[in-house]
Amino acid sequence: MIRTLLSGDTPRSLPLALILGVILISLALAPFLFPGVRTVDTAARICVFIVLVASYDLLLGYGGIVSFAHTMFFGIGAYGVALASTHMGRGFDSIAVGAVAGAMLAAALTLVIGLFSLRVRAIFFAMITLAVASAVAVLVSQLSSLTGGEDGLTFKTPRELGPAFKFGKETFDGVLFGVKLNGKLLAYYFIFFGALVLFLGLLRVVNSPFGRVLQAIRENDFRAEAIGYRVVYYRVAATCLSAAVAALAGSLYAVWLRYVGPDTSLSMEIMIDILLMVVIGGMGTMYGAVIGATLFVLAQNYLQNLMGAASELTSGLPLVPELLNADRWLLWLGVLFILSVYFFPTGIVGRLRNNG
Repeated sequence: MIRTLLSGDTPRSLPLALILGVILISLALAPFLFPGVRTVDTAARICVFIVLVASYDLLLGYGGIVSFAHTMFFGIGAYGVALASTHMGRGFDSIAVGAVAGAMLAAALTLVIGLFSLRVRAIFFAMITLAVASAVAVLVSQLSSLTGGEDGLTFKTPRELGPAFKFGKETFDGVLFGVKLNGKLLAYYFIFFGALVLFLGLLRVVNSPFGRVLQAIRENDFRAEAIGYRVVYYRVAATCLSAAVAALAGSLYAVWLRYVGPDTSLSMEIMIDILLMVVIGGMGTMYGAVIGATLFVLAQNYLQNLMGAASELTSGLPLVPELLNADRWLLWLGVLFILSVYFFPTGIVGRLRNNG
């Protein structure tokens, strides 16, 4: 059963299987294991970024294609849900229409870019995606009447996904294991199961004949072309699929935040974060997206607090409290990234599989 769900791509390492199991259980039971607004928000962000990073790894790790427009597709999906919910009203039909429209627009835009640029060297695709992503970010900021400009859009999700919605009063008095049974809990599981389905779908794609051909093209595109595969078609199909899944991840993110803006969905900083997560987890491994996204989001949210506590504990020592000052958390995040690349050149998943 589990092997079928994983499309035959098992962890192949006991330590890796244990780590993935802990992450899955922690995310599945996050509202009950870690009750609190911040911890549940962190878990939801991890779910979204696992899908986003996995969709990018389909391009970079499995296809060998470098793109700088992944946040653009992420933003298209987020704005799709926001605009549909704003103009159609709150409802699951608005979310569905916005998500599907965003995914289709992202795929169509990628199709146009890919057909023009993937016929030549891959670096041209990277440069074109960077230019298009920058242009779209500026356009979104300028079209304030439609997108809200720099202020973004705040919209209403279905009532069932809001904190005012209560359920379970008849059986659990509205509380289960100390957690309120309300729409926010439903919203979290909407994000969790949506992300789980998308991730398992990507896992199926990379372990299908299409995924095998894509890996062959990554290793040697000339040989793949020589034995009869249309390299351009496979690359374009991979970029379209990757863009559509990234847009769906953006839709989930918008539903969770009930807000979209240039900084939350179109920022180049998010693109850099995606690259870091892929490298930390391991390129060419879907499980790398799980570990990379989990570690990075946790570091973003809690490293500053940990450093503040460490600075207080070492207050009697010379120089150390200054080095561990909470304001320097980005410096130490960079140091951790450099160390992870040095000690795990194939990513954490690659190292665990090689040692397993």
